Amino acid sequence: MTARTRYFVIVSLIGLAAGAGAGLVAYYIGVPAVVFSQNDGPAELEYVPQDASLVAYANVREVMRSEARQRLLRAMPREAEGRREFKDRTGIDIESDIDHLVAGLAPSSEGGRRSEGVVLARGRFDEARIEALMRGHGASVESYRGARLIVAEPGGPKAGDPPPSPPDPAAPSAPSSRESLAVSFIEPGLAAVGSTALVRRAIDLKEGGSGVTANDDMMTLVRSLEAGNAWAVGRFDQGSAQASLPPAVARQLPPLAWFTASGRLNGGLRASIRAETLDEASANGLRDVIRGIIALARLQTGSRPEVQELFRSLELGGSGTTVALSFELPSEALDLLAAPPGRPGPP
Repeated sequence: MTARTRYFVIVSLIGLAAGAGAGLVAYYIGVPAVVFSQNDGPAELEYVPQDASLVAYANVREVMRSEARQRLLRAMPREAEGRREFKDRTGIDIESDIDHLVAGLAPSSEGGRRSEGVVLARGRFDEARIEALMRGHGASVESYRGARLIVAEPGGPKAGDPPPSPPDPAAPSAPSSRESLAVSFIEPGLAAVGSTALVRRAIDLKEGGSGVTANDDMMTLVRSLEAGNAWAVGRFDQGSAQASLPPAVARQLPPLAWFTASGRLNGGLRASIRAETLDEASANGLRDVIRGIIALARLQTGSRPEVQELFRSLELGGSGTTVALSFELPSEALDLLAAPPGRPGPP
């Protein structure tokens, strides 16, 4: 499985929660009434490590069934490709098997700026079928603290690949720069999918210990979020977040401490993003950067009314060290955005 697909769940969720664009997109949707209280967050946060640099949530069933998602699919052909590859490799169909999910990123056990990810998916899973499918793709099964751990090594075979040739004992093994992917059903109806190290940590937390719910800074921001069917909270001050941004973007950003993003996808799309900077001067600088980006984008997209509709809905605000950006797109604007350039969207 490619690194892109391995973190399909996490990256897509962040993109939807932030409303930051189709490139990060993809998922998720609605559970009965209230899945979690506004104060405590979803219960699955207990299985995310306390030192997580990012946590995110998506109501998969609600988002997948929303009218807006059907419109956005026309502009995001890779979403179906990513879901299909994820299903082929794990046996989990994101669209029909999952009700909601929680994702987390935490520092790698190997150190440095590298992060590892885990997704905790609540839904309906055929555990025997998923295990058999992954074993057929070269995964191994091991026991860890009483739980079954299905581990797929990086670069393993894909569906339809010919059987691998027997290894040459004399040939040196090539080191891999990617971590293995693991799946474990840590309680009925709850699958942990992600780096093997973080899936093991989720199992450890089930047996006891403190998860991200004991991280007061993170949970204060989770409680501050506006209601939505997808959200994300993350910290920048560890450097890992900004290190993964394009250099041209990272150079323009002032020092950031935290960000939050929440969105609601139904007939249209409503989203808000909030950043916490280290001081007021940094906040003022970030507002100037955002204003400049918006002005430049308006000039470059003046011939596309559907994009102008997005810019008209943008609201830049915040005070002190907080910078806030929100927007709202009606269903008609999503139709135009989903249409190929130069071609009108559906009536």
